[in-house]
Amino acid sequence: MEEKLEKQRETEKREDIGQQEETERKEETEKEEKKINSQREVLEAAMLAGHILLENGAEIFRVEETMDRICGYYGVHSESAFVLSNGIFTTAGSQNEQLFAKVAHIPVKGAQLQKVAAVNQLSREIVKGKYTLDEVMEKLNQIRSMPDKPKHMQVLASGLGSASFCFLFGGSLADSAAAFVTGCLLYLYVIYVSAPHLSKIVGNIGGGALVCLLCILEATIIPGLHLNFMVIGSVMPLIPGVAFTNGIRDIADGDYIAGTVRLLDALLVFLSIAAGVGFIINLYDKLAGGMLL
Repeated sequence: MEEKLEKQRETEKREDIGQQEETERKEETEKEEKKINSQREVLEAAMLAGHILLENGAEIFRVEETMDRICGYYGVHSESAFVLSNGIFTTAGSQNEQLFAKVAHIPVKGAQLQKVAAVNQLSREIVKGKYTLDEVMEKLNQIRSMPDKPKHMQVLASGLGSASFCFLFGGSLADSAAAFVTGCLLYLYVIYVSAPHLSKIVGNIGGGALVCLLCILEATIIPGLHLNFMVIGSVMPLIPGVAFTNGIRDIADGDYIAGTVRLLDALLVFLSIAAGVGFIINLYDKLAGGMLL
């Protein structure tokens, strides 16, 4: 009888030990899964931050630095990012960290520097410990969905920029006023025709042609206007100054591939604008006779 009780106690003891070991294994598995998920969430947050920066005109070194800062603060030290002008390649993994790899294609777009500034500020606040990882993802999604400036503000800014550059290059007040009108009409074309319906090359050729045509009409209607200053000032809203500058900065920082791509993209826009302007001037010269400029 005593032997049976002893065997029963031993069996129950083994079962208890087995259940305890099973519970411990489950807890360890859950901890490991949480750790893996946490690392993945950190890397996803870093990728999203880099995506927002790159698609809105940030330099390559700024994208890499921000991603490294976010991963380092949340404990993912094996992260490595390779950034080009239109893509991010991210890997992570070591003896203590789960393997991770992701590629994101990011088309070349226009610059929205308010989003770049917002992500930069967020990354500094992350390092100061102000946000949890969930809050960081929420903030990044809010930044990504920030609306553009109102269309009427963009049109007004284009007109003011055109008038200012016209005056800066030597135009009179009358030339600047005409350039203001041309700049406003140009950006209406950009917002409603070029951006939604045309490719970059065709859109910029059309923009250059439209500017030149409007300036010719204004110079014909109002004698005494200087066509050269008006055209130069009015095409300025089309000029990709941020992309050109960032391309030079990337090359200076040793990012030759990304810098070259950005410079080529900017030069393509320059040539497209020049082709549109040149076409209208040449056409008017053949129809009316005599050089305009």
